[in-house]
Amino acid sequence: AVMGQTLVELFYDVVSPYSWLGFEVLCRYQRVWNIDLRFRPAFLAGIMQATGNKPPAMLPKRAEYLQKDIKRMAKYYQVPVQVSGDDFKRILGVGTLGAMRFITAIDMTEPQYVESLSREFWLRFWSQHEDISQPANILAAAKQAGLSSELAQKTLEMVSSPAVKNRLKETTEEAIKHGAFGMPAVVAHFNGEPHLFFGSDRLELLSSVIGEKWLGPVPS
Repeated sequence: AVMGQTLVELFYDVVSPYSWLGFEVLCRYQRVWNIDLRFRPAFLAGIMQATGNKPPAMLPKRAEYLQKDIKRMAKYYQVPVQVSGDDFKRILGVGTLGAMRFITAIDMTEPQYVESLSREFWLRFWSQHEDISQPANILAAAKQAGLSSELAQKTLEMVSSPAVKNRLKETTEEAIKHGAFGMPAVVAHFNGEPHLFFGSDRLELLSSVIGEKWLGPVPS
């Protein structure tokens, strides 16, 4: 990190639409605030299991609210999340473990692609309702994110390696150590201590804690 920069870690999983909202806002602010933004791909199901949390959509009234809420947030945050009625079933059925391991492998080898790759997985999962657990779709996402076919293929082969599996597990455990129980989990290291913020709607509060100016979700 550059002197005087605040380290801000974003723990996320592309299965989480709110993580996408938080991710895009923080990506915009890394040019506005004096922060060193680190992407920390983790596994949401692992966090839920460890903390005894349940997917919010399992409560029918909350599921109903979430659909409206995500639509409004998508518009306000200018992020193309599209929710449909069967999304919550899809999440439980398809899962994103393979995608998160793929992002983890890239983070370990070619971290400059993590941002574009993560965005591509979110787009496919949440805008195009694609099954991103399929290797062919993972490779297509990688290509769209700027990886060469060779690099994408090599990364796909790394996905089942112990090194990648362990790294994803370690990152997930690190999020839990910081107090995470869901995602996005944003950890700002300020004045020598970590500050955890949960959700995409706490970034205004984050800015106040680290002494930066909040200019709305789309700072121009």
